[in-house]
Amino acid sequence: MKNKHSGGGSSRAGFLDEVRGFAIICMVVYHALFILNRFYAVPVPVFFDDWFSTVRDIFAGAFIFISGIVCRYSSNNLKRGVLCFFLAMGATFVTALISPQNVILFGVLHMLGLSMMLYGISEKASDYLPTLVGLGLFILLFAFTWNIRSGTVGLFTLNFDLPRRLYDVGHLYPLGFRGRSFGSADYFPLMPWGFLFAAGTYFGVFVKNGDCPSFFYSTRVRFLAAVGRYTLWVYVLHVPIVFGICWLIFGRLPI
Repeated sequence: MKNKHSGGGSSRAGFLDEVRGFAIICMVVYHALFILNRFYAVPVPVFFDDWFSTVRDIFAGAFIFISGIVCRYSSNNLKRGVLCFFLAMGATFVTALISPQNVILFGVLHMLGLSMMLYGISEKASDYLPTLVGLGLFILLFAFTWNIRSGTVGLFTLNFDLPRRLYDVGHLYPLGFRGRSFGSADYFPLMPWGFLFAAGTYFGVFVKNGDCPSFFYSTRVRFLAAVGRYTLWVYVLHVPIVFGICWLIFGRLPI
């Protein structure tokens, strides 16, 4: 039975814009610290702490989940996905040119671009799955594949080792099967992160229909909300801006 909530209203969720704006600012700070440490040898001790990586994943996850929600407001997710993936490949080209050892082969923009395209292609079919079922299913798949990069899948104490040959193929890294020689300065494979994006598309049904608490639909910090509405361009432009600032400070580019 087709999901009766797939139509509905179009209330703007100001709170989610703010969260997405805050998340992208945190990602900008993270990348700035990465650039300072990796390219200019500036000591950033916190960068290597486990808790800092956990915080990074939390904010990246919030950004990806909300990106899935936003798809419910778009009339052409396929086009958005193509644009996002095109910009991602631009990032791959630039990083390969500037610093081949720090190339971004499959970062968050690659993953988001492919996820948007997949959703754009399957959008009508996905509405046949009840909203709560889709939301629960993809959250479960996200948790189930969380450790796929380490060679296992599972939940809690029930874990399964995956065949090593999946990782030795060498070209399956977009799915999460990265080989021993694979390296990417930014790495967000479709498993598990694409499942989190898909979960967001189902949660977006409730958001768009106005079924969430009232605070979802009000804006308190206009700056964060504004940043949250232009996250793609903030993400694309912040790296060259950070490098430009470093150039002014250190007098050189890391080429």
